[in-house]
Amino acid sequence: MREDLPERMEHGGRVRWHRARGRGELLDFSANINPYPPDIPWTPDPSALADYPDDRYETLKETIGRTFGRDAAEVTVGNGSVELIRAFCSAMLRPGDTACITPPTFAEYEMAVLLAGARCTAESNGAAVRFLCNPNNPTGALHTRPEVFGLLEETAEQGAYLFIDEAFIELSDPRQSLADLPHENLFVMRSLTKSFSVPGIRFGYGFGTPKLIERVETLRLPWTVNAFAESFAIEAFRNYDKLEESREKIARERRWLCAHLDELGLAYDPPSANYILIAIPVEAEALVERLLGYNILVRDCGSFGLPRHIRVAVRTREENEQLIEALEACLP
Repeated sequence: MREDLPERMEHGGRVRWHRARGRGELLDFSANINPYPPDIPWTPDPSALADYPDDRYETLKETIGRTFGRDAAEVTVGNGSVELIRAFCSAMLRPGDTACITPPTFAEYEMAVLLAGARCTAESNGAAVRFLCNPNNPTGALHTRPEVFGLLEETAEQGAYLFIDEAFIELSDPRQSLADLPHENLFVMRSLTKSFSVPGIRFGYGFGTPKLIERVETLRLPWTVNAFAESFAIEAFRNYDKLEESREKIARERRWLCAHLDELGLAYDPPSANYILIAIPVEAEALVERLLGYNILVRDCGSFGLPRHIRVAVRTREENEQLIEALEACLP
């Protein structure tokens, strides 16, 4: 039995856990899901369950490739973005390697690095892989395309790989993406389930050179994308351009939320996507508990190393109003 396993990472989106413990119906501001998802004309077809999915996922990858101007051989798919993070690290890191991770950011990078037998560092020199979350979770910081390309060139000069997590860029500013750029030192990951508000199907996808994708595909589990997830994803990519309307509505509500956070005297990191990192004058754990009394669930950012911060998703106007009212009642 292995004794060196790291502890499981903590995440948001635990609304079902709270409901099962008698919390009742909650407004979930802890999970960063698109509040204005496109209307997708899709109905589950039970007959799809009679066969194994095509483990090569040719039709799905071709659909994704057409959407982004990439060849199907440059596309990988997985059961959520976390599976792809782990498959990438297992494929590209050896025991003793280091990976550069700049906190605060998504905890699963560190988990995947450690499970691969490598070490984490904040220094880029000598690292085999460099992680960039763009826009970053939880801060919302967004790097421009020229900035990211400069980072890629710097990383490539060191003989390392740049792993870019663009899970929220579709709800921020996709013009800053590098998903369309083939480069032998680059892997770009996306998450369909956040942008189309279907976290329950678990679907992530990524881009790289055919050689890199082949290595990642070797490490992911067979038939990892189930038939319903595959079917929905194909239809979603056929309606991909509808996310523009989602971005416009999110930006409007984000401005509204920020204006009311200003009125409450709360400081926050400049947001770019569908979530806001907020500094609070009390311990986050205490405020989270108070907000639960108002049927509001927010993300305690203590697991990010930010014990006096919460992260809130941008939701609809009516829901955002309820959040502000609850914050007014719960803050000292």
